[in-house]
Formats: sequence, structure tokens, C-alpha cells
Amino acid sequence: MRALTWQGTGKVSVETVPDPVIQEPTDAIVRMTSTAICGSDLHLYDVLGMYIDAGDILGHEPMGIVEEVGADVTHIKPGDRVVIPFNISCGHCWFCRKGYYAQCETTQVKSQNKGASLFGYTKLYGQVPGGQAEYLRVPQAQFGPIKVPDGHPDERYLFLSDVLTTSWQAAKWADIEPGGTVLVTGLGPIGQMSARIARHLGADRVIAVDNVPERIAMAERHGIEVLNFDKIEDIGDAVRDMTDGRGADSVIEAVGMEAHGTPFQSAAMKAAGMLPDPLARKATEKFGVDRMGALRTAFDSVRRSGTISIIGVYGGEADPFPMMDLFDKGITMRMGQAHVKHWVDDILPLLTGDDDPLGVDDLTTHRLPLEEAPHGYDIFKNKEDGCIKVVLKP
Repeated sequence: MRALTWQGTGKVSVETVPDPVIQEPTDAIVRMTSTAICGSDLHLYDVLGMYIDAGDILGHEPMGIVEEVGADVTHIKPGDRVVIPFNISCGHCWFCRKGYYAQCETTQVKSQNKGASLFGYTKLYGQVPGGQAEYLRVPQAQFGPIKVPDGHPDERYLFLSDVLTTSWQAAKWADIEPGGTVLVTGLGPIGQMSARIARHLGADRVIAVDNVPERIAMAERHGIEVLNFDKIEDIGDAVRDMTDGRGADSVIEAVGMEAHGTPFQSAAMKAAGMLPDPLARKATEKFGVDRMGALRTAFDSVRRSGTISIIGVYGGEADPFPMMDLFDKGITMRMGQAHVKHWVDDILPLLTGDDDPLGVDDLTTHRLPLEEAPHGYDIFKNKEDGCIKVVLKP
């Protein structure tokens, strides 16, 4: 089969690789019909190469048609249309029974002291081949795959794999109250959907921060007020001016370690990635190489006794938090990988009708054949050609 493979920092290519096969009775083989490029994939592309080997297949936002199932897989069958959650969870361990699927004990990568395995995401998370390919072997298929109906194009359901469920968790964990004000940092795919979901969950006012014209225009189409940080000297002051001097009731931090505005940390991240893998891993894990610009905006902009929901991915140690200010303001913070299947029952009914209350149909900007995946990575990384979300068609 053909698959998108990592070949080195800043280099991916589509190669011919062996077809996946059933290895365990809980496996399934799914023929990919759509698979998206995630902002987290750019971390592998540029930053986290010390945790990945040349030839590894990337991608963790897949859907397709079931081709084959193992003996223990009974809730799906060949011919079913399914979305595959990015985290691999068993559904029956202690954490899964509590709905914390991103911490599944069955697939935890204990050798790295990390949570549940993820598709296409480094040795830290199990080095499981990903879904930017023609076919995908799905472990724990007795639980993971989400069966979806026909009647809509793939993109109506594809984002259940990550974007929609991640954004829903981000909004729910932000303690949004009817009539409240929510600030979203960053208007990539997660920020776009988090902002829309915040409105759906009852926020009276949703403000977002970004500087990319196409992202700003997309958000404004959905009733989001946008502050362009290239044109505003102090975002925190601007938010307070918009909220009677208090700040946002809730903040969703949807940027993560690629935040702007911290050139020293940006250089440190790139320098770490140039070291030999063992040294690079130590530098990433032990030294402060995450960029804190978006977090600082969140800390400054949230009101006293407000809530910050951190959904942007962080890969190393961060600068020390401003603990005195956070303690004084009485801030609540929640964060972590999305527990995908925990939220599916809330979201799926919003996708099956003829209406589109979350605006899911207005997210994908580029649809490319799998063979053009390297070009997709390039324009997504560099924010070229109006690129906000790329969906690959194997």
C-alpha cells in the first residue's frame, strides 16, 4: 500500500509499505477513505523527530470502510463506515470504565511513562502505524471504531476522530456558563471548533486571538469576535476592556508549544531537534523548551476565579508558571489529551441531520490525494494558500 512516512526533520514522503494484517483477535483492518493532517503532526514534522524513526507512518485522524475484523470484534463488520479515535483504548480497564480513555491501562506506554497509545505518534505513544495511508490496522477494534451512517460526505464525521471531540472536551472543561464570555487562543482547527462549540454550549460572547487573515475570516463567519495580536499591544488589556474590567470567564488555550512571541524558546526547540536522538530526548524532556506565549495570554486574560482549559499540545518542560498570580486569582486549570469516546454520544446527533449546528462543513480548506500529502504538510505548516485544514484522500 501507499503511506505517508516521516523521513527526517521537515521531510515526509509517500512510500510503498507492506499492507497491514490482523495480528490479534481484537484487530480490524480499515480501508481509509479520508484522513486529515493535524496540527500535532507538525510537531513531528519539525520538533519531535528524536522520538520517531524514518519510515514511520503518520496520521491520527482517519476514517474509512471496514475490510476485515478479528474474532473478538463484534460491534463492526466488513462494509461498515467507521471513524477511528486517535487514542487507542480498550473500553474495559479501570480508566476506561471511568471514561478516561486517553489514560487506558491496557495500551498505556509504560516504558515512556505515558498514557494510552496513539496512532502515528512517536515512540512516546507506542509507535503505532498511523492512518495517512491506504489501509490501517486498528488495535482494540472491539471498542474503538465509531460506526457512522451514510448520507453525508466524510468530512461531516471525520473530525470525530480528534478535532470535534478534542474541541468539545476543551469547551466542557472550560466551565462555560450560559451568558458567559469565553476567550480562545489560536484559530487553527481546534480553536475554530472550540469557539463554535463554546457558543453552542451557551456562551454569550466568544472572543478569539489570532493573526492569520483566513483564520480570522472563518471565525467571524461563525459569530466569533477576533483580536489580531499583530495589531493589539496587550491582549489581556483588550479582553478586560471588553468585559467590564474583569477578564474572560473561561479561556481555552488551543495553541500549545508553537506559540508566537517567545523567540528564545523557539530557538531552543529547534536546537534540541538538531541534537542526536538520545541528547535531544533529554533536552526536550528536562529543559524549558516549550513556548509560553499563548499560556501567558490565557493567564493574563482570565478573570479572577475563572477557568483555563489547556488543549494545545505541550511536548517538553515549560517555563515556571506564574504561581503567585494564579494562586492570587484563584484560577482553575484542566488539561490533557481528549478522551474521544467519552464525548461521541454528545456530538454524533449534531452531525447526522441536514442542518450543521457546529459548522463542521466549514472547516476543511484543502482536499488532496494521498500522493500530495507532502505538499499538504508544507502549506499547512507555512499557513499558505489559505490553508486551515487539510484532508487527504487515499
